[in-house]
Amino acid sequence: MLPAKKRKPLAEINVVPYIDVMLVLLVIFMVTAPLLMQGVQVELPQAPSSPLDNKDEEPLIVSIKTDGSYYINLGEKGDQQKPLADIIDQVAKILRQKPQTPVLVWGDKKIEYGLVVNLMSELQGAGAPSVGLVTEPGSNKK
Repeated sequence: MLPAKKRKPLAEINVVPYIDVMLVLLVIFMVTAPLLMQGVQVELPQAPSSPLDNKDEEPLIVSIKTDGSYYINLGEKGDQQKPLADIIDQVAKILRQKPQTPVLVWGDKKIEYGLVVNLMSELQGAGAPSVGLVTEPGSNKK
């Protein structure tokens, strides 16, 4: 009878299951990424502009619809209309905690100019160092 060979233990890691899990997570993130952009549907004006460079803080977005109603993107209730005074109070509280939070205004392109200016001045009064306007990227129309 032949002597039995001693087998060495196999010390390799099978990475195929890890690759499968990684690909599934990649697909999940690709599907959910567009859903993370919350807010009220408004028709943004077009302007030749460049995107913001500040990616450190998530921006605080206040929206104005055509009928003059105000919305803020906080949590899951970002699509509920709120009075301007409540929105200003919420923005002030957030900016006291995180003063570097960018504040952006989504204004429908048909909204009255005075409402946008009033909202921007109220937001600055609440402690926002600067208030940005969100536009759709577009071309220079003359």
